Amino acid sequence: MVEVTVAQLRMDPNTNSPVVVLREKDGVRELPIWIGPNEASAIAMELAGVKFARPLTHDLVRQIIVGLGARLHQVCITTVENNTYYAELELRRDGQVVQVDARPSDSIAVALRLNAPIFANEDLFPDPNDPAPSPSPLDADRLRDYLKDLDPEDFGKFQM
Repeated sequence: MVEVTVAQLRMDPNTNSPVVVLREKDGVRELPIWIGPNEASAIAMELAGVKFARPLTHDLVRQIIVGLGARLHQVCITTVENNTYYAELELRRDGQVVQVDARPSDSIAVALRLNAPIFANEDLFPDPNDPAPSPSPLDADRLRDYLKDLDPEDFGKFQM
């Protein structure tokens, strides 16, 4: 496993989807992961220090972990299957370790809120000899406008 940090959020110009870019902590390799707009907002809000009067989902998860007396030891992005990434939250409490299956985007949002390290499996990093098109950087003004117009109630709405 390689420790990574959130390097930036980008928009993929082909799909108009947000991408979180993880960079190895002591290196230059990057791991792009395509995520949903709500998860991108949750990550961006935490990186920007934006807080709502009432807790959103990732804030609630943070409060549950802390309230139960547990600690988020680390987040591990473990594998990718059929273009879907998988991650685990490793929680520790009273000498016990609990692994919780989660989406990488949610795991990253929770890790940022709890200052927990994020790790990615070495095999997930793209081959440097096979350059893939890089998504364009997320425009800060566009992100600011998006976050300003965001209604916390939107996080509870979804379609099935």
